[in-house]
Amino acid sequence: MKLNLRSKRKKRLPARVKEPLLRPVYPNVTWSMDFMHDTLENGKKVRSLNIIDDFNREILQVSIETSLPSSKVISKLKELIEWRGKPEKIRVDNGPEFISEKLKSWCEFHEIELHYIQPGQPTQNSLIERFNRTFRTDFLDIYLFENLQQMRNYAEAWMWKYNNERPHSSLMYLTPRDFLLKYGKLAQAKGNEFPTFQQNLPTSTTEILTKNSTFECY
Repeated sequence: MKLNLRSKRKKRLPARVKEPLLRPVYPNVTWSMDFMHDTLENGKKVRSLNIIDDFNREILQVSIETSLPSSKVISKLKELIEWRGKPEKIRVDNGPEFISEKLKSWCEFHEIELHYIQPGQPTQNSLIERFNRTFRTDFLDIYLFENLQQMRNYAEAWMWKYNNERPHSSLMYLTPRDFLLKYGKLAQAKGNEFPTFQQNLPTSTTEILTKNSTFECY
């Protein structure tokens, strides 16, 4: 039986240029972005979109959803930019959500450079890869979550501790928050006013774990 079926051709990626992984001299120069996968207690698969600032390794966002297409990636970036300000560049791999024309057009419109690493070279995005490994071993592999909201609340509490209480050897054993204030080329009087994730949160971990929404105000 002969059927007139359209043959699908694989989309060829443009050449990717290897770029040295340099630490930015101030915040919001380069962000790194990547996905991770996990499952809930009931077996439902979930994904997380992780975004860090390369300057001080601060985790800016961990968005946990059952699906994260390019349209939702854009939505999460909009939410983040509203309080953090936009970066000059975002470093990503060649996943389908990141190479979509929708994300490319959005970044071009907002004058954000979307820098792609070379295929099969995750070390070119090693800062987010290093964070992913920590997130996996210290969070995803330790807890079993009943539902999405519970997972989001615990992730938010973990993020706060990561940014405020966990010293990093790559930051001269300072926390991301302390490194930002000390070396971020910010005026000391305005240092505490720089938008950071933890400024939107209460000091009580219990409040974080029982809140209804990641963006609920206090």
